[in-house]
This record gives sequence, C-alpha cells and structure tokens, in this order.
Amino acid sequence: MKAYQITRPGLDGLEMVELQSPKPGAGQVLVRVRAASLNYRDLMVISGNYGRSPLKVPLIPLSDGAGEIIEVGAAVTGFKPGDRVMGNFFPNWIDGPPGAEKQASALGGSVDGVLSQEVIWEAAATVPMPRGLSFQEASTLPCAGVTAWVGLKELGAIQKGQTVLAIGTGGVSIFALQIAKAIGCTVIVTSSSDEKLARAKKLGADHLINYKQVPAWDARARELTKGAGVDHILEVGGAETLERSVASLKSGGHLTLVGLLSGARGDIEAARGGAKGIHADSIYVGSAAHLQAFSTFVETNAIKPVVDRVFPFTEARGAYEALKAAGHFGKLVVSV
Repeated sequence: MKAYQITRPGLDGLEMVELQSPKPGAGQVLVRVRAASLNYRDLMVISGNYGRSPLKVPLIPLSDGAGEIIEVGAAVTGFKPGDRVMGNFFPNWIDGPPGAEKQASALGGSVDGVLSQEVIWEAAATVPMPRGLSFQEASTLPCAGVTAWVGLKELGAIQKGQTVLAIGTGGVSIFALQIAKAIGCTVIVTSSSDEKLARAKKLGADHLINYKQVPAWDARARELTKGAGVDHILEVGGAETLERSVASLKSGGHLTLVGLLSGARGDIEAARGGAKGIHADSIYVGSAAHLQAFSTFVETNAIKPVVDRVFPFTEARGAYEALKAAGHFGKLVVSV
C-alpha cells in the first residue's frame, strides 16, 4: 500500500512510501481510507512545533479520515467489511471525561495517522459515517467538527435563541456556524475577507464583521446584541484575540479556548478573570462517544460539511501549502 510519511521536519520531509498492508488484531478493523482532511494542527506537526516532545519520525500524518472497512479482527462486533466509517482523533478515548491516558495517543501526532491507503483503527474508536455524506465530507468531522460540537453543545449547553460568535471561516468556525443555525441560534461571523463573509451569509450567518474594516469587532458584536454581548464564542485565535473575545461576551457567557492561530495560546485563567462571571473551558477535541453524538446530529439535521478543495493523493503536499496560505473556506481534503 501507498502512504505518506514525515521523515524530517518541514514540507520537504513529506514523502510517499510503499508499506506492507497491516493486519487487524483483536478488537481492531482494517480500513481502506478514501479521504483525509487537514487541520491547522497538521502544519504544527510537520514543522516540528507541536506538543512538548520532538517530532516522531517516520510518522504517517493527519488525524481525520473516512473510508470503508476491509476486514475485521477477532472479537469485533457491530462492523463488517464494506461499512463506511470514521476514526476518532484519540484511539483510546472512547467515552467519559478526558484524561492523560485517554489523550496520550493522537492520530497523526504521537501515533501514525490516516494519510495512507490502509489504516488499522480500534473498533471501539470507529464510528459509522452519517448517511448522506461523501467520504470527503465525513473526513472533516473527527477533529474540527467534534471540537465545535464539544465546545458548544457538550460544554456550552447551547440553547435555541442564543447568540454565537464564530471567529474566522476555518473548519471549527464553519462547523460552529452550522451547529448553531441547526439549533436555532443567531450567529455572528468575523473574517478579513468580504468574499468569505458572503459565503458565510449563504450558510445562514445573521451578522458579518470584517475585522480589517472594523478592528474593534468586539464592540461591534456587542452593538449587534443591543449591548448585551454574545452567549458563546469558540476562541480559535489564541492570545492575540482572547481579550476581544472576552469583551464580546455577555455576563455569564461561555468561552471555549480552542486554538492558537495567532501564534500563542490564550490564557484560560485570564479569560475566567474579571467581574463578568464568564465560563471558560479549554478543550482538546473529544471522545468516540462525542464523535458518535455529533455524527447523529449531522445526519438528523442534514448538515453538509463545507469542503473548500479536494486534492488528489499524489498532491498531498499541495494541500499543506494551501492550508498554510490560509485562503480556504471550511476544510481542505485529500482524496486517498
């Protein structure tokens, strides 16, 4: 089988290789991967700047994939060859609260990921694809989709009629828009691109803020809520946007600290400080149970993940370059 491996830090260290097809052990499934999607994390991994440990090489990258089962191992029930499935970001986090042991191994980081024609997944961490989705669409759910779901629904207990602020138009933020609109919320979207804002409008965004034209986007968000502030925000920007995110929230509002697109991670204790009584959580994706719950929500509400561009397997490096250029809207996917 063909796969990609990171052999050294940097995009020039991404190489296509020929590997022996794996065999599933007890409790495992062998999956023919059909699509893999990229996250900002993948740029950090390939650069060698992800986590506290040195980059593990060689490493098959990417955490998010969808495909069809080829073979099931001993003691596997509930799956059969031909089933269309997704793999959870954390192979060992099946259910319950997070923990160091459950989060010790993450696909495409500490263990081999999905940019490969065939992969072995733990059956307990494998989830059926939502009906109605293509492999390319389903491959976007395990990291970005689950992150938005856990932040808004599992931790934020989002309710119909509330207001959500989505920063930017990357994968997590677009999923936040789609989740919030399916629940019946008002959504404010920020971007530096009027073209991207127009696309967000077509997805249901109620209010749009171009933060290049309106640098004080937090004040504008409060104006749009008649001075009250928003109920929920997924903070994907990091340290540079955290202060404005907190300022945009209503008293008692909920902030989920997700990413660090501005280069440095935000301080959750700083977010919790002050007199506004803000509820702040920091999350790192979710469990297989979260992926299953989100998959059901996607199917029930006929949500179509937004795929900006699909790259052929032979052009996987181009997908990384497109991710680095940050011109995409939604997700970038490699067809395997």
